[in-house]
Amino acid sequence: MRVVSVQTGAARPLLVGGRRVLSAIGKTPVGGPVAVGPLGLDGDEQADLSVHGGLDKAVYAYPVEHLPRWQAWRRERGVSMFDERLPFGFVGENLSVEGLHEHGVWIGDEWAVGDLVLRVTAPREPCAKFNAVTGLRDAGRLMVDACCCGWYLAVVRPGSVQAGQDIVVKPGRRGMTVAQAFLAKRAKHMR
Repeated sequence: MRVVSVQTGAARPLLVGGRRVLSAIGKTPVGGPVAVGPLGLDGDEQADLSVHGGLDKAVYAYPVEHLPRWQAWRRERGVSMFDERLPFGFVGENLSVEGLHEHGVWIGDEWAVGDLVLRVTAPREPCAKFNAVTGLRDAGRLMVDACCCGWYLAVVRPGSVQAGQDIVVKPGRRGMTVAQAFLAKRAKHMR
């Protein structure tokens, strides 16, 4: 389990359904160590603090193993004609991680990444901005159906993070995985 890439981004206008909205979903890789404080990575912004950011959603992690699936969906729908690899940060994640997935990551687990300690808090839920940046009108539904949402992390102990670092998991209470929490939210919304 390791951090493959680290991304940050600034809030900027995004065209969603013909409307301009402010979004910080566009993340790009950064090199070297990045300081991480209680509200997230230095140089990273969130535009809509009602659903992103804050103490419980300071950092967003996403498995790199999901990127080929998104690449295939884009190709199948004619959004991408080439077989290019999707860039890290494609879904707006701060940490692109390897060896972790929604069915094996537990709410409350803590991650030690060098001197940084993070705690898994919640699954990410898709929004219209997500559809816009992926180029897929049904990206949110695809994320829900495949349960490939990634998860938010709170900062337990500030530190720094960089690509290539190992993630050491300290188990929490182990009451619910990210996948179970995501599917429970989905079921609640379907009522």
